[in-house]
Amino acid sequence: MKRIFSTLAAVCALTSAGMVSAQTVYNTVPAGDGQYRQCLAYAAKLYEGGKEASPIKGQTKEQAWCTCLWNETPDEFGGNLVKFSESAKGKRVNKICEAYSNWSD
Repeated sequence: MKRIFSTLAAVCALTSAGMVSAQTVYNTVPAGDGQYRQCLAYAAKLYEGGKEASPIKGQTKEQAWCTCLWNETPDEFGGNLVKFSESAKGKRVNKICEAYSNWSD
């Protein structure tokens, strides 16, 4: 009985954690932000399917992915967001942003 309760508690916890992350709304990227524009241009050259609609209303997959990257990288980061996402340090952030934008391999 204790094992069943523990299993059910774990399933409920994972389900609610998934709902929270799926409902994440990021800060809007300031108009004309250079990192964001660079991310969109770089992603358009490297990847396919970025112009498709994302689960985020009014955003393509590229836009949602770059918005997520822009928000998830440290504030002091000043480099290329796409290159960061491909680095060892950025792999965790990339997974989050792929799920957010529904844009994965």
